[in-house]
Amino acid sequence: MGLFDNAVPGGNITKPLMIALGALLVGKMLSGRSAEQPDQPQAPAPSDPTATTASDGGLLGGLGGLLDKLKDAGHGNVADSWVGTGQNQSINANDLGTALGPQVIHEIAQRTGLDEQELLKQLSTALPGIVDKLTPNGQVPHQHQVASAFNS
Repeated sequence: MGLFDNAVPGGNITKPLMIALGALLVGKMLSGRSAEQPDQPQAPAPSDPTATTASDGGLLGGLGGLLDKLKDAGHGNVADSWVGTGQNQSINANDLGTALGPQVIHEIAQRTGLDEQELLKQLSTALPGIVDKLTPNGQVPHQHQVASAFNS
């Protein structure tokens, strides 16, 4: 995976996990899966504002949106540790689920085919390293830079 080598403990990012990370961070990855999952809707129902995809920014508006969700849920120190240059703090799967919200977790679980608890377990393990790799100088990159990282 290039940039994401060694970002996840064990160094193995499965395809469902990449879909999940893309759903959170890069909106284009959501619509790019339609050929493999033709029975999945291309876009969430417009009546649910929490499930809309920001322009190229994933379900939460990109990396910045993800970090904001974590901070709003009281996990700012954890999120800051991932962006900063020091040791990455871990996040409990249930805490991550609460921060992201049930609609986002449900949407990603549907797209990946993973059980919601398994999805949260994998995301809570992967996100510290992935966010760390995406923010090498302690700065949150522009959305197009995050998208480029996923496309490489």
